[in-house]
Parts: sequence; structure tokens; C-alpha cells
Amino acid sequence: MSRQIVVVGTDTGIGKTVFSAGLANLLGANYWKPVQAGLEGETDAQLVERLGCLDADRILPELYRLRTPASPHHSAEIDGIRIDVDLLKLPEKNDRPLVIEGAGGVMVPLNYGRLYIDVFEQWQVPVVLCASTRLGTINHSLLSLEALRRRQIRILGIAFIGEKNPESESAVCEMGRVRWLGRLPWLSPLTSESLQLAFKESFLRDDFLT
Repeated sequence: MSRQIVVVGTDTGIGKTVFSAGLANLLGANYWKPVQAGLEGETDAQLVERLGCLDADRILPELYRLRTPASPHHSAEIDGIRIDVDLLKLPEKNDRPLVIEGAGGVMVPLNYGRLYIDVFEQWQVPVVLCASTRLGTINHSLLSLEALRRRQIRILGIAFIGEKNPESESAVCEMGRVRWLGRLPWLSPLTSESLQLAFKESFLRDDFLT
């Protein structure tokens, strides 16, 4: 059976979707974002398809497409629906590895009774935690790691995104007892070519498959 990896973040807006695009390309993986909140402009799946140079059939369709860019529970409420967590089952398609992208942080609510971490716990799929290198990353990262471990969710490691910050990165890995997978710098310009080059320089494929 092909390998499945969940990509989660310590917060929103840290570059998790760009990381997912690079990872899907590196692993030759399919990509799936179960819940998309915000449909104006390029969606996360479309961004991953473009930056990761993925064929359209490697993008699995979202289960929920919500109009408003907000927390999924609130975006769904605006659309007049309720996200049924029991429908968030892992896809059966297993011809390739699968990168699954969450939404924002690990404790993002899907409805007023269930959080995304509840789904991760049910899936029992290994997690890569994406963390910013900016101020506050130690606190956010350690809280996220503790939350995942309390649910006995396996953590493959932590991937930092942003400018180099050796002190913070080292503190998170040492205090959080987590493997450092690498750091993806901010890319300008951000293109499929620059992302693929940065991934090859910053990450080892085998670290995500062992």
C-alpha cells in the first residue's frame, strides 16, 4: 500500500500549501485537501498542481469546497452547511504516495463539536509538522507537538519555513524531541522550478518514506 502523509501547520499562512506542492513533487505523490475554505482566485489544490507540476489526475477532489476563506467550521456555517467529519475518510486510490493537507493549525475546528486533530487521530497517518521560523515559533511548535502526541499521532518530523533561525529551530527540535527534516526558505520568485530546486537542496526524500 502506498505511503500517506498528513501535512499540518502550527498556524495559518506559514507556507504549508507551498510545502505540500514541493513534497508531492519530491515524492511523486498525489495530493488531497479534504476541506477547502475560500474559492476566490487560485485554490490550494490548483496552486499545488501548478507549483508541484502535478498532472490533473494526481489532484484528488476536495470533499468540501467552501466559499469564504475562514476557519472551516465558520466558512461552512456561512454556506449553510455542516461538515460531517464521518465523511472524511482516506481515499482508496493508492497508485502513488499521498500528501494530505490540513487547514491551518492542528486544532482547527471542522464543526462545533469536532477538530481536525480528531480526524488525524482516527486516520493514524504519519504527520509532518510545518512551522514558521519567525518569532513565536517555539511556543506554537511545542504546543502542536504536545497536542499530536496526546492523541498518539505519529510525527515524522518538523519542517521549518522561512528565514534561517538556528537557535529557534534547535530549541524546538531539542525540547520537542522531534526530528528536523529541513527548512524551506522564502522563495522570490516562487515558481515550480525554484521550489523544486529548493526542495532538492533542503530535504531528503528518504526522510519522508522511512
